[in-house]
Amino acid sequence: MDLTVVAYVIYLLVSVALTVWVARTLSRNGRDFLADVLRGNEKLADAVNHLLVVGFYLVNLGFVALYLKNADGVTTARELFEALSVKVGVVLLVLGVMHLGNVWVLSRIRRRGALEREQTPPVEPQGWTPPGAQGPWTAPATGR
Repeated sequence: MDLTVVAYVIYLLVSVALTVWVARTLSRNGRDFLADVLRGNEKLADAVNHLLVVGFYLVNLGFVALYLKNADGVTTARELFEALSVKVGVVLLVLGVMHLGNVWVLSRIRRRGALEREQTPPVEPQGWTPPGAQGPWTAPATGR
């Protein structure tokens, strides 16, 4: 059997397995985070979680398929390992970037929601004076 075909099979097996493992891990552990982002709406959190997983699979498996071709043929065991390390390494980097992008977007949404929910300060303001009162931080009134 040609070593290039062996490289393709191993690359596909490892890349698909890593993609499935990362998607399941993110889905399982990200559900609570999504529920918090979506203000406790569990049903919406499950729906968004499922949509994110499907999108994650589509993008990453599409990349794996497009990145399959090896321009140089693999003729030795050394070239096999080198080609696999480059291809699997790039797939891992893409998976990581996708994860970080999702977390960044969701944390921005979470932060915005937290600011909207917080209408009153958590502690009563200290040293506050009503408008018109003379305080140490106001400019002195001019008598001219």
